[in-house]
Parts: sequence; structure tokens; C-alpha cells
Amino acid sequence: MAKKSRPEKKSKEETKGTGRSLKVIIADPQNATLYTNRAMARLKLGLWDSVIADCEACLAHDPSSMKAHYYMSQALLAIGAHGAALQHALTAHAHCASKNDKSLGAVTAVVLRCKKEGWEHKEKLRAREAQALEREVLALLARDSSHSVDAALEYGSALEADDVREEAKRKKDQIRDIFERARADAERKREVPEWAIDDISFGVMVDPVITKTGKSYERASIMEHLRRHPSDPLTREPLLPSELRPNLALRQACNEFLEQNGWAVDW
Repeated sequence: MAKKSRPEKKSKEETKGTGRSLKVIIADPQNATLYTNRAMARLKLGLWDSVIADCEACLAHDPSSMKAHYYMSQALLAIGAHGAALQHALTAHAHCASKNDKSLGAVTAVVLRCKKEGWEHKEKLRAREAQALEREVLALLARDSSHSVDAALEYGSALEADDVREEAKRKKDQIRDIFERARADAERKREVPEWAIDDISFGVMVDPVITKTGKSYERASIMEHLRRHPSDPLTREPLLPSELRPNLALRQACNEFLEQNGWAVDW
């Protein structure tokens, strides 16, 4: 009974929470902000398709809307569109970074979620493909050994057939060992390299920036630090946001690391 009542409850909440927005949008359909306001309400209700529709409507009027890209990325991630979700999250991140928006930390967290869930999806596909390949190889081996045993019995001797069976068993064990080693390698002890870690948040960096002293930090972390204490975290000397520079080489390295090690998001 509880499960059946949930959709009705959501419908009532949506009508109550977005009804006013609908009336305002009808009165002023060119106002992009109205669409993101409703998208935010729908996002909280888990109405993913409606969120996407509102964000698309907003972006049609204002392609640079950070909120539209931000909400869109979360809705797309919820429906499993990992690649598109990451692109919108990165676009929102770029807008935040360019304007020194206070939402940068939250947007960075969504970027990391997109990377992690995208990696997990690929890992599941890889594992399924590996299992299917193992079954296929073993089936081919069994078929080939069966034919070889039949041929040995027909044209050779029982002793030759036994040799064929032994060889087939050896190959079968070897194949299983190879696949098992591959699985073990994938699950081996995982470590995050020190160069990828932000010394403020202690997470893996997405958009590292470098200070005058040559130390790199995650942009969201150092910007939040500078809002509270306008000084270098390491030297305590005065430091302004305008003095930070993107560390493009480190950003690329961190991006490549996360593509291969999405688990590191929760490190």
C-alpha cells in the first residue's frame, strides 16, 4: 500500500511546489530563471525528465546558465546518462570558476560523482564482458577437446584419448587462472598518488590551481579558504584569488587518473 501511495504523494507535492512557477512561466516564458527555479523544486522530488525539460528550456534562452547545467547534470546522472551528465557538470564548473561563484564546491562534488558513477558503470560492463569471454573461451576449448578425444578413440588408442583429456584439463586450468589473475589485479590494493591529493580537502583534485609559491590546490578548496582567510595556506602570506593560475598539466594528470580509478572519488 505504501508503494502505491508514493506516486500520488509526489504528484500532489509537485502540483503544490511548482504550480506557482507554472503560472509565472506562462506569464513570462522568456525568463530563463523561472525554469531553473522550477527545475530545482522538481530535482528535490526526483522528477528527472521534468528537470531535464526545464533545464533545456532555460538553456534555449540562456546557454550560459550555470544552474541549468548544474541541475541538468544531476538529473542526467540519475537516469544513467553518465557522459552527458559529466559534460553539463564540467560546463557548470567552468562558469563557477570564471565568476568565483560560491557554488563551486557543490558543483565540484557533482563533477566527482559523475566521474565515479561513470567509472563504476564501465567497470560493471568490463566485468560482464570478461565473464562472457571466459565462458566462450572455455566452451570452445571443451568443444575442441571433445572432437580431439573422439578422433583419438577412432583412429588412435584409449591412451592417446587420455593424453588429450589431460592436455585439455591443463589448458582449462590455465585459462581460468589467467582470468582469475586479471580479476585479482582489478581488485588489488588501491592507492592515490600524493600529487593528485588536495591538501585542504584531502580529496582528488579536479581543477587544480597553483599559488605563487608553486603549491597546487583544488580550486574550490582554495577559493573557500581565501574567502575566510586571504592568505596562502602554506606560507600565511597575503594571497588573492587573482594570483592563482590553472595547473593544466596537473589537471590533465588528475583527469586521466580518475578515468582509470573512479573509486578514488571516495578515497
